[in-house]
Formats: sequence, C-alpha cells, structure tokens
Amino acid sequence: MSPLDPIPSSTAPRRGLRLTGIVFAIIAIVVVATGLYSRASGKARLREWTDAQAIPVVAVAAPTAGANASALELPGRLEAYARAPIYARVSGYLKSWKYDIGAQVKAGQLLAEIETPDLDQQLQQARADLGTAQANEKLAEVTADRWQKILISNAVSKQDVDEKVSDLAAKRAAVASAKANVDRFVAMKGFTRIVAPFDGIVTSRNTDVGALINAGTAAGLELFVVSDTHKLRAYVNVPQSYVPDVQPGTKASLTVPDRPGKVYEATIETSAQAVNAASGTTLMQLVVDNAGAELLPGAYANARLQLPASSTAMSIPASALIFDAKGLSVATVDSNNRVSVKPVRITRDLGSKIEIGSGLAADDRVIQNPPDGIVDGAEVRVAASAKPPESAKGKEGKG
Repeated sequence: MSPLDPIPSSTAPRRGLRLTGIVFAIIAIVVVATGLYSRASGKARLREWTDAQAIPVVAVAAPTAGANASALELPGRLEAYARAPIYARVSGYLKSWKYDIGAQVKAGQLLAEIETPDLDQQLQQARADLGTAQANEKLAEVTADRWQKILISNAVSKQDVDEKVSDLAAKRAAVASAKANVDRFVAMKGFTRIVAPFDGIVTSRNTDVGALINAGTAAGLELFVVSDTHKLRAYVNVPQSYVPDVQPGTKASLTVPDRPGKVYEATIETSAQAVNAASGTTLMQLVVDNAGAELLPGAYANARLQLPASSTAMSIPASALIFDAKGLSVATVDSNNRVSVKPVRITRDLGSKIEIGSGLAADDRVIQNPPDGIVDGAEVRVAASAKPPESAKGKEGKG
C-alpha cells in the first residue's frame, strides 16, 4: 500500500476514543483536585472557626464615679418630744380630777387635788411647835438681857451671864428649826394640787376620785402622763458600718402604717455616739414636726435615711464580682483584649450595683459577667465596649 493511499476507516475511531479518554481523565483529575482543595479549605475554615469560638466573648462596662446616692431604711419608734409621768408627792385620797385622756392642757393648769388629813395634822403640830419655840426664845431673850444688866453691878458672875446668852442662842436656833419644819409641811401641802408641767396632752390617767394615793414613785403608779406632741422624736438603730454616713443634720423621711401614702420630713438631731455591743448598732434620734397632730407617740414608723454619694468610689454591676480563693476581684480587659484580674474592696452593696472603694480606675473596662475559670492574661473578644466617663463628659460639653 502506498503512502498516498487513504487511512483505513478503523484507525479514526481509535484516535477519537483515545482523545475522549484523555479528556475524561483530565476532567476526573480536575474534579478530584477540586474536591481535595475544597476539603482542605473547609478543614482550615473549620479550624479557624473552632479557634475563634474558643475565645470567650465578653461584654464590658466602664465604672461610674459618685453616681449612686442611696438610702437606708430602718424601723423606728415615735416618742413625744417631752413626756412627763406625774406622781404624787404626798399621801392621801384623790379629792377630784379635772382632765381626762386626750385633753389639751396648759402649763400650771390644775389636773387633780389630793386630800391629806395626816399632812394637815402634821402641819398643825409643826406650827404649834414653832409657837412654843418662839415663846421660849422670847423668855430666853428677856432673861439674857436682865443678867447682862446685873453683871454691870457685879452681882452675878460672868459665867452665869454667858450661860444665859448661850441659852438664848439655842432658843433662836430651835425657832429657826421649827420654822423650817413648818415651811416644809407648807411646801408639801402645795403638792396636794397636781398641775401640768408644760403645754401638752394628757395621754394617761391612772387614778379616780377616792383612790388611795401613795407618795413617791416606788410605792405608787403614775397618776397622769402629760406629753408635748407638737414635735416628735423618732429613734432608730443604725448599723455600725453606716454610722459615718449618718451625721446630725442628715435628712430623712418617715412613713407610718396608719397614714398610707403620707411622707413626713425628719432630721437627724443627735446620736448616742456609742455602739450597742448586743446589736452592733448606734441609736440615732430624729425630730419630726407634728403641728397637725397626725403622728401619735409610741407608734411604729419606717425611717428612710438619705446617704451621701461617695465621690471616690467606683460603681460597677454586681455580676462583675469574682469570688475565689484569692478573695474578691474584678476582671478587666486591656487594650490588647487580654484579661487583667484586679483585687478590689467593696464600700457599699446597693443590690444590683456595687461601690468599689479601691482597685479600679475610671478608664478600666470591666467584664460584666466573667465566664467561669477566667484567668489573668487570657484572651477575650469584646462584644460591646463602654466609653470612659471622661470621654462622655467631653462630648456632653461639646454638645
């Protein structure tokens, strides 16, 4: 067969099949390579995602300074500004009483009278003894004068005259003693009239006409109680940790169960300046105006004391605190998103807010809810960052 002769028809199909096989092989290689690349790329992305998820995401907040004025609520008891239990100074029987409980009285007004038959007899006896002493004094005075005149003529001795003069002095002393005894019984007789010591209200009456009255406070009950209620005192026990913040002049508000919705202004007047060892509290006295006579002595009251805000303390959310073996601390985030655990000291616990006395700066970024096991130097991602108070103040000034 010559070279110019045409190729047999069986050779062309074999070349086509070969080209087709080559194309399919190339396609298969491309598909396998693409699959391998996709799988490797997916593993890399999965590894990156896993590493990213391993870094905890935290929310941060900047501490605020001096923004938490708070109040201290304490139970208290109202008392009359002045209260005088009145006892009898003389024994006898109650003759009459003039005012019952709830009556308004003025200072010096007669509340009751006491019959004192024994005292009347003692007063008469004392006056009789005074008369006897005065008569003896007069006789001693006349006798001493006569003996002194006789002494001029040397008819009597100087010793006898001195005895008469001394007897006169003794008689005069006896008169003074008898007169003082009479004055004492007269003063006691004045106590048969029981009067109000000051303007106020009769809040108690524990006697009646014909009742036996025993003198003094040991043997007898109080006959009347007069209370001055135009102002009231309220007593509260302040815990020792709050005593430095509650000084005389601190404002307070009072509420009572019998006047729902009504608030009364009060002021800290004085402090006991001592801590009760049993309760760990200091007794404080408040004064509240009661011109409308709405508040009642002896009533229960709830006192709300306004505490001053600290200008140096930093306030953070209570959830930011970390309690561990090292003590109390707070986790902050630095500029490189690394955790810095700082020990802190609590000044006041305000519930959802905590005032930190030391350990934080105004520009710190505090983690609001630190995850378990967080350590110093750990890397975190910040979900929301809080601006420092200084920058916020600058913007407000510009606005």
